[in-house]
Amino acid sequence: MSLEFAPSAGRSPALALAVWFVCNSAAVADAQPAVESQAAPSRGMVEWVIPPLKTNAPQTPAQAEESRLKGRELPAPEILQPVLDRSLPSYVPRAGLTLQGSFSGSASDVLVVLAERLFEKFKTYHPKVAFSISPPYAGSLGAVELVKQKVDFVFVSRELRPVDVADFHAKFGYDPLSVPILGGSYRHFGALDAVGFFVHKDNPLESITFEQIDALYSSTLLRAGKPARTWGDLGLTGEWANKAVNLYGIQPWNGFEEFIRQRILSQDGKRGEWRDGITFEKTVFSMAKHVADDPQGLAYSGIAYIDAPVKMIPIVARPGDSPQAASYENVALATYPLSRLIYFNVNKKPGERLPAALEEFLRFVLSREGQQVVLDHARYIPLRSWQAIESRKLLEP
Repeated sequence: MSLEFAPSAGRSPALALAVWFVCNSAAVADAQPAVESQAAPSRGMVEWVIPPLKTNAPQTPAQAEESRLKGRELPAPEILQPVLDRSLPSYVPRAGLTLQGSFSGSASDVLVVLAERLFEKFKTYHPKVAFSISPPYAGSLGAVELVKQKVDFVFVSRELRPVDVADFHAKFGYDPLSVPILGGSYRHFGALDAVGFFVHKDNPLESITFEQIDALYSSTLLRAGKPARTWGDLGLTGEWANKAVNLYGIQPWNGFEEFIRQRILSQDGKRGEWRDGITFEKTVFSMAKHVADDPQGLAYSGIAYIDAPVKMIPIVARPGDSPQAASYENVALATYPLSRLIYFNVNKKPGERLPAALEEFLRFVLSREGQQVVLDHARYIPLRSWQAIESRKLLEP
């Protein structure tokens, strides 16, 4: 299934968006893996045209400093909201466990309010435990403080920077523990929106696989094995077969760039590297406009930055999977493979347990009651039960 963002006359953005979401569920369910030729849509695919989003402006230096000191002011919640997974385990304090003590940490500027709400709810179960975060609010600063042992934990709204992990490992001899505790947002600007790949609105491509992305963007080719350079390499025929794929990307280091590098280009503990020939930009803001102006263009960005008429491409993560469109429903259900996660980072020595209060706090956050706090906050997406199970395994010695 493809989703094209384009101006639509005579239809309000809200109505167009609502119609697309209502119909998208069935379309995704019917989607089949990509076939050899993708030039002509022959599978009854439904394509809904909706207006591009309003362009977001980068924070000014004054706004960035305000966010570091007070936390960033988040946008209004999405009209659509997820449903809490009923299979999430209930939080039950461990029998005979009496917790007390104070723990200080740091957080990204977009996580301040949510972190404080989680602390408040946890305190209703364990009134003698105090958790706190303090400014400056920035995940990168918090990661540095974790290495210096000036904080007990840090909430980070993205994957840690490679330099942060390397510095931590150099000091302690092992990596920091990064526990996924909730999903990112869908398309909230600045609040860890999901990532999508897109092409020009006239491009007939219907889906793209992780292997194809690796073949296009990577020099290490840890998934693909051999490079791809033309649209014919992706299965297009006719006039598209010999046309070059013009690649756009975000200059390292950047949270979006690191996410794609880790999720797609890296494999089996080996770090993927970008190939030469990509048009890199310092920020994500211009990605959609580049592709809207380039019929042979392919790029990725956060969904909050789709502010030009481009065509979003469904993603196939594993061979045999159905293509997953970057719809709200798929992100909320964690079936879209480029949905993002928010992490609680802490120093945990392999083979040992965390301090009891920290471990119990994470057990709470990964429970139905903890994820209800996330749902009530209404900016981020609660974990599904299978995600919470995987995160709980990380707490084991």
